Amino acid sequence: MAAPILALQNARVTFGGGDLFNDISLGIEPGMRVALMGRNGSGKSTLLKALAGDIDLDGGERFQQSGVKVSYFRQQPIITPGRTVFEQVQSGLPTDGEMDELGYLVDQVLEGVGIDGARQLDTLSGGEARRVSLAEALVSDPDVLLLDEPTNHLDIKTILWLEEELKSFKGALMIISHDRQFLKNLTNRLFWLDRGKLRTHGKGFSAFDEWSEEILRREEVEAKKLDKKIAEETDWSRKGITARRARNEGRIRALHRLRADRANSGKGVGEATDSSMTYEDADGGSHEVLKKFSTRIMRGDRVGIIGPNGAGKTTLLKILMGELAPTTGEVKLGTNLTPAIFDQRRDSLDPDMSLWDTLADPGSGQLLVRGEVRHVVAYLRDFLFEDRQAKSPVSALSGGEKNRLLLAKLLARESNLLVLDEPTNDLDMETLDLLQDMLSSYDGTLIVVSHDREFLDQLVTSTIVIEEGGRASEYVGGYSDYMRMKKDAEKAPAKTAKTKETVQKSSGPRKKLTYKDQRDYERLPAVIEALEQKIKTLEAALADPDLFAKNPDEFNKKAAELTQTQTDKDDAETRWLELEILQEEIAGS
Repeated sequence: MAAPILALQNARVTFGGGDLFNDISLGIEPGMRVALMGRNGSGKSTLLKALAGDIDLDGGERFQQSGVKVSYFRQQPIITPGRTVFEQVQSGLPTDGEMDELGYLVDQVLEGVGIDGARQLDTLSGGEARRVSLAEALVSDPDVLLLDEPTNHLDIKTILWLEEELKSFKGALMIISHDRQFLKNLTNRLFWLDRGKLRTHGKGFSAFDEWSEEILRREEVEAKKLDKKIAEETDWSRKGITARRARNEGRIRALHRLRADRANSGKGVGEATDSSMTYEDADGGSHEVLKKFSTRIMRGDRVGIIGPNGAGKTTLLKILMGELAPTTGEVKLGTNLTPAIFDQRRDSLDPDMSLWDTLADPGSGQLLVRGEVRHVVAYLRDFLFEDRQAKSPVSALSGGEKNRLLLAKLLARESNLLVLDEPTNDLDMETLDLLQDMLSSYDGTLIVVSHDREFLDQLVTSTIVIEEGGRASEYVGGYSDYMRMKKDAEKAPAKTAKTKETVQKSSGPRKKLTYKDQRDYERLPAVIEALEQKIKTLEAALADPDLFAKNPDEFNKKAAELTQTQTDKDDAETRWLELEILQEEIAGS
């Protein structure tokens, strides 16, 4: 085991008169690539600041090995007025080299984050300033790189570039991020800040859900013997984590239902035919952001739109919504559309109003949620708010909490078309999970612009990809499906026409299930029933409060077996539902 090059020993940080965390000890060793996890407000960013030496500890010690360089990317970058972007990033270079000779490193990293080095810092947007700060952290070539939400406001192209940079980075990493795919691809350790305690695990983020669920299940059993209140807290926490397992199943069920609705109704939401969009430049030239794009969106479709920043995603969204007329081509909108639009600037929230008054009738506290009468406090609980916050002003909320409130307001409305432009920006993982959960059960049509790859994979039925130069194509499935089909097409350039038929939305239906698919379709219901019975048996055994005390090894064995059985059941149900959808599509053709 290598000696740590950066460490905290018995660290304590106080906030608002109490300890945010206390007696935290951790060490960063060479080669560690750590995902730092924790609920919103648990102190993750503060812990990162303490490691960076950005704040003083209220107790304990910070250790940094002599000669070790630590670079820290903040959520909120520090901007020096009067500097150019190049000068700001150049300040991150090591001082022992010739600046002129090292200038190419600045140019290289600025090309990666997509910012012109000649621009003045005070002309940058918040997202652009974050990219400059990221470039400054990367160019310094540190021994330890601490990153707090590095993918916020980055497009997929830049996120992929950053991933490749970090994969080749030789130093140690610690990352806070809500981007699950980013963490899966980059980390080999887990640090979990949970209720003031730090837990560690020798695997990367892919292991987090299973590991954390097992810990909380054990705690729940122990807590039931000691304190009912603690039991309720750990039960709530575990349910928040295990909800992800049910989400995939629910998403496939919703997909099944919505495709059936579409096949029966045939009602269109919108159709674009050979639509192009050209803007006039300030110098008298023109800039084409969309070239002859055609699509048909039917009721129940879930469409994702991706592409580099500035490629025209929002323009396409406005064209499909009828807010912007294309330069050439035609757009037809369906009838009886009731859209609800996510406003990422939060303009529709009054900072002086309470959460209660924002959502409900001030007198009764009731609101109508898609035809169902709900009390505002109960509805706020659905969006992870505490009861005491109901009468608090909107201005007292954090950015993530304001996004949750906006989401609550949006989803309460009666609508059949939901339009979300970059809804995942600035969301913590907890709120992102909630958003996916809510959208997976939405009955209407969904159009979403996002750079979050897993979010798209979990949610959309087709993906529109806009590339630089205005070229746009539509693919069946989410981001991973698009990437797989794109790679397949690149491997077989001689079969381009056939590949296009396969991957584009216009692909022809299959005539029947394969032998293996038919066999799975027939046998899986019995398999699922057997797994459900096994789950009930294991849950009954684990509910025995004496089991852990009498035989902890047996308890742990059954807990692990339950987790595996639940996973097997989820996989079997997902497979069967996919085959059911395929069978219906074949029958309908």
